[in-house]
Amino acid sequence: MNTSFPRVSVIIPVRNAEATIIPTLDSIFAQNYEGPMEVIVADGSETPAVSELIRRSHPSVKLVSNPGRTLVPGANTAFRAATGDIMVRCDAHTTLSPSYVSRAVETLERTGAANVGGRQLAVGTTPFERTVALAMTTLLGVGDARHRMGGQEGASDTAYLGVFSRKTLEEMGGGYANLAWNEDYEFNYRLRKQGKVVWFDPGLVVNYRPRGTFRTLARQYFNYGRGKSAVVMRHPGSLRPRQLAAPGLVLGLAAGVALALAGFPWLLATLLLAYVPTLAVGAALVGLRRRDAMAFLLPLALATMHLSWGIGFFIPSLLPPPPPPHIQGAHEVMRESR
Repeated sequence: MNTSFPRVSVIIPVRNAEATIIPTLDSIFAQNYEGPMEVIVADGSETPAVSELIRRSHPSVKLVSNPGRTLVPGANTAFRAATGDIMVRCDAHTTLSPSYVSRAVETLERTGAANVGGRQLAVGTTPFERTVALAMTTLLGVGDARHRMGGQEGASDTAYLGVFSRKTLEEMGGGYANLAWNEDYEFNYRLRKQGKVVWFDPGLVVNYRPRGTFRTLARQYFNYGRGKSAVVMRHPGSLRPRQLAAPGLVLGLAAGVALALAGFPWLLATLLLAYVPTLAVGAALVGLRRRDAMAFLLPLALATMHLSWGIGFFIPSLLPPPPPPHIQGAHEVMRESR
């Protein structure tokens, strides 16, 4: 192994990921990166099943416990255990393309960016997952988000997952802010506010396995909406006009229902007559273009995503803002791990 390349730490927070973690790890150990690389999994599962599975299949993985269970404490615990010069974030629902790590390191060096990321390529294995994958790669589903729709290489608002240096991590307090969701966008927003560059490279491809049921999809997007609202509470300037579409839909439907109960159904009827045909026509066009019969479920998947995200957006407004983004002792722990 060529030690002239920077040492890389791949960081994976997991929770109850028995069904997906092995393909994720297989893709990491199949990387063509020529430098030293370690893999750190922060396990927040309720049972030891995931850790035991990892020990049997990939014993070289460094396992750390995540008593906090959720993504942010897991990622931050893994960051503190890392010895690499470059941090590569990965999730247990993803697999990395073989050149992902090598290209990400090269892109960091070539661009001078503080954080780089690529495209999240949604790939479903079941009929429902295929439907959600279609929804996650359409304008109706995700707007113009480059990390899902693709686009030209260049500076970006955010980076999917993210690859950044230890120095950048230390300058940002040693880890992610104390948020339940949307921590990556908040991290990148703070980078950009400090004048640093966040970079999108479409050549960095991450295969992503979508949620497999309406229930888990609704919970995921409800949490996404809550995460976005929490970030907006902390950084009002981070809000983009397109992010108001789902909350606006929810407000409109709520007002329409209230008026309909009062004997004035015109607003609800107008919204439904605009929204439902839009989903149906959009689904038909996607189905014809992609030649995928699962597009017939697309209106239901899109409505689940829109309404769950929009409802979730209003929840944190009832809660106090989270504490400032600082990981106590993170600088010292990271320096000691070198």
